[in-house]
Amino acid sequence: MKASDIHGRDLYRLEQAPFAVVPLGSFEYHGPHSPLGTDIVLAEGFADLIDPSLGGAIYPTVPYTACPGKTNKYKGTLTIRPSVMQEYLIDIVVGILEQGIKKVILLNAHDGNMGLSRTVAEYVTGQHTDASILLVNWWQMVAVDDAKEIGFEGTKGRGHGGPFEMSAVKAFRPDLVEVEQGDEEFKEQTPLSDHPYILVEGTPVSWDGYTGLIQQISEDKGRKIVHKASTNLNELIKNWLY
Repeated sequence: MKASDIHGRDLYRLEQAPFAVVPLGSFEYHGPHSPLGTDIVLAEGFADLIDPSLGGAIYPTVPYTACPGKTNKYKGTLTIRPSVMQEYLIDIVVGILEQGIKKVILLNAHDGNMGLSRTVAEYVTGQHTDASILLVNWWQMVAVDDAKEIGFEGTKGRGHGGPFEMSAVKAFRPDLVEVEQGDEEFKEQTPLSDHPYILVEGTPVSWDGYTGLIQQISEDKGRKIVHKASTNLNELIKNWLY
């Protein structure tokens, strides 16, 4: 159920909801082929695919957030200072807890929200010890090694504005993704290590506000991605609840 549709006389429905969902997006440049609201489309799209029988209350998507230096230099991006965004998200989550819902999913579609939402979750659960906050990045609901099965050739497809992300957007809104023949493509770089690491650069290699072999974007690939991600997302939520 959408929390914004609940009438004032029916607030008991929020109190009875087993969990709440806060979709997290951004308003950010994703390349000439992609909408500025890419992460909003994805956050809302996956929130709408959560099994309604689970009884969750879906809150409105947070559309603006902190964006990294490598994208906020591009026109179109609207970025919020991280400190402001952190306080804002804390207030949202605490407000939901005070409605009586003790389980909250932060359903994220923007890389820049990852660290921020973890900090918020740690702080809020320190103040509300009966709270449980599940952080989900939608793209992690599909294994990287599924690239060949999805249909990508010579690429994992991952990356900002790349074929994995934009195929998923095309599955939700095929009218919003438009790749032209002359749009530049960027090959993936060899990882620095097989072990997890985080590299932050103002201007990454193989980058112009987006990356990847974008000619491989397709609605068919997107439908496969969305199906896998939503199936695994619902399974995760069920395991969390029960």
